[in-house]
Amino acid sequence: MPKSLALTIALSALALAPIAANAQSADWIKSVARTIAAKQTYPRSAQMRGEEGTAKVKIYISAAGAVERTELVSPSGSSTLDKEALALPTRAGQVPAPPSGATTVIVPITWKLL
Repeated sequence: MPKSLALTIALSALALAPIAANAQSADWIKSVARTIAAKQTYPRSAQMRGEEGTAKVKIYISAAGAVERTELVSPSGSSTLDKEALALPTRAGQVPAPPSGATTVIVPITWKLL
């Protein structure tokens, strides 16, 4: 019987607000995290190996809200999950436009088997 799994991107404004590069609003940061979370998947190979972890990804966002690139800030402990963490914001493609122009934000992305 397969284990259930939990996929989360931290949505706590308190957790994310201090790591927004240009002090973007907490509401905007939450909306970016929600947009990215909608595309999150758990790589099957990582599930099969029982890999879990949290990766922190720095996301470069244009003034129009396009994800320009990503950078791994803190690895999850799994190369498979790290690769997924870097690809995830790009898959989301467009996020809400930052209220103060182009910016970066660091988003923690967590994979956990239940």
